[in-house]
Amino acid sequence: MGAKVQLAALRKTKWSEYALRFLIGGCITAATGIIAQRWGPVIGGLFLAFPAIFPASATLVEKHERLSQNGQPNHGNSRGRRAAGLDAVGSAIGSTGLLAFAIVVWRLLPSFSTAPVLVIATLAWLTVAVCLWYLRRRIHIMRNVRVSRQKAGASEYSRLHHH
Repeated sequence: MGAKVQLAALRKTKWSEYALRFLIGGCITAATGIIAQRWGPVIGGLFLAFPAIFPASATLVEKHERLSQNGQPNHGNSRGRRAAGLDAVGSAIGSTGLLAFAIVVWRLLPSFSTAPVLVIATLAWLTVAVCLWYLRRRIHIMRNVRVSRQKAGASEYSRLHHH
């Protein structure tokens, strides 16, 4: 299952699903503000890397993928779970990139002006996110190659020893 943009999916999403995402995202953002007030901006800033709408979006992605084009359930829920898992991986990669962004801002902002620090921090986010995405993709490809070789080896062994 690959990642792709499907603009038609925006029309399939109900307003109540957008409201749920907004509500949960707002609660998580408010919690981050409370954490920052209680334990300071450095700790609160770490929680900004959490994708605020992820909890709602993961369940909605799973539901949408589980249903077929005509709104009827597909056979097997594995596609929905895989789609939600892919969404989770993307959120984790993006959050790790945001953590790199926060560290760069935290370390450089006291000594340099805002605009260059934000540019450098954005490049750090992009670099970390793209490198992690590439690494995950390479690991996934290597795992698939290994499994394919194991299956091919098992079927060759079976062919040779059963005749």
